[in-house]
Amino acid sequence: MNNYDVIVIGGGPSGLMASIAAGENGGKVLLIDKGNKLGRKLAISGGGRCNVTNRLPIDEIIKHIPGNGRFLYSAFSEFNNEDIIAFFEKLGIELKEEDHGRMFPVSNKAQSVVDALLNRMNELGVEKRTNSPVKRVVYKDGRTAGVTLESGETFSAKSVIIAVGGKSVPHTGSTGDGYAWAEEAGHTITDLFPTEVPLTSDEPFIKERELQGLSLRGVALSVLNPKGKPLITHKMDMIFTHLGISGPAVLRCSQYVVKAMKKWNLSHVTMHIDSIPDKNEEMVFQELNTLIKKEEEKKAVKNILKGVLPERYLLFLLERAEIDPDQKGITLSGEKIRELARLVKGFTFTVNGTLSIEKAFVTGGGVSVKEIQPKTMASKKMDGLFFCGEVLDIHGYTGGYNITSALVTGRLAGFNAALSALEQQ
Repeated sequence: MNNYDVIVIGGGPSGLMASIAAGENGGKVLLIDKGNKLGRKLAISGGGRCNVTNRLPIDEIIKHIPGNGRFLYSAFSEFNNEDIIAFFEKLGIELKEEDHGRMFPVSNKAQSVVDALLNRMNELGVEKRTNSPVKRVVYKDGRTAGVTLESGETFSAKSVIIAVGGKSVPHTGSTGDGYAWAEEAGHTITDLFPTEVPLTSDEPFIKERELQGLSLRGVALSVLNPKGKPLITHKMDMIFTHLGISGPAVLRCSQYVVKAMKKWNLSHVTMHIDSIPDKNEEMVFQELNTLIKKEEEKKAVKNILKGVLPERYLLFLLERAEIDPDQKGITLSGEKIRELARLVKGFTFTVNGTLSIEKAFVTGGGVSVKEIQPKTMASKKMDGLFFCGEVLDIHGYTGGYNITSALVTGRLAGFNAALSALEQQ
């Protein structure tokens, strides 16, 4: 019997959640995935520990989803982050809160989360098909009718949920398959771009690997517009790489670099590093001045300022200020100290793009949310068609925000897909 109420395509976080919600709402459910293993993206999330959600207030969570996060307000009124926590605890997964509201399983094992979801699917009688790439979603008379596999096999269903992810992390199965099926149903796919992705730079100091491997802690990293004004600033850690820059602050800034390049047709975007964000330039100048002037005459500048910044970065900025690191502090002019303070507060350099969308943690763009019912995740273009997860044009920062979006949209899509199918009987 190849007849189902609901077919879910995709075995990532949103697809697993959707199949459970559809099953709990009384639907006969089939989940199809082209890979050989379900929950692959979930199993590697949060560094293999699985950051299942974030406990910040809803408004804060929305702020951390700069790509159409506001669309989720309606969804959160139906099922929110606290509901996600309760859902997992009911499945026997005890969670703990870490920094910035991030929620992890006490076991520190992502696989325990995947196993709990698969066990719940088994309890509900959800059928699973792996190694089964879908060729197309079948639409008939303005409604979904089922799916056809690459193998030629067909399955009928009154509701179909597309939960195949975006184009990021393709080794987990996210290769952008869902966009064509959405377009066939009349949906618009907004421009796709990498987000939460390292940035590249052709600056000589990057090419020469002067700072490769150097981490800066708690700096304020900004993306500047062509007039030199910040578009966004993130105060977090960053690291210099052989290709450019990476780390939490960089990942969060990356989508603004992509958007700036597109908006102003730029080949390069200026970045600004404030390495002591808690003090203004005058305070930094006074502190450096006091340190340098109070030391005994024979001490070199690099030794006097040891500990103010990481050593490699300090030497790098001294070179840019044209200060000899071995110069005696007492001989340093006020202008030179001021120049160093200026660089400490604002070293600027350019980036020329990002790594590819396949190397990004998250895909920007996707199925336009204007064409989706915000409380049900139903298509406004095709009856019986639902979307959830990263295939939608919703993207957040790393830290449990994307997975929250995936689980919430998955829950609503599954529940309402079953409701829609059962109403057709």
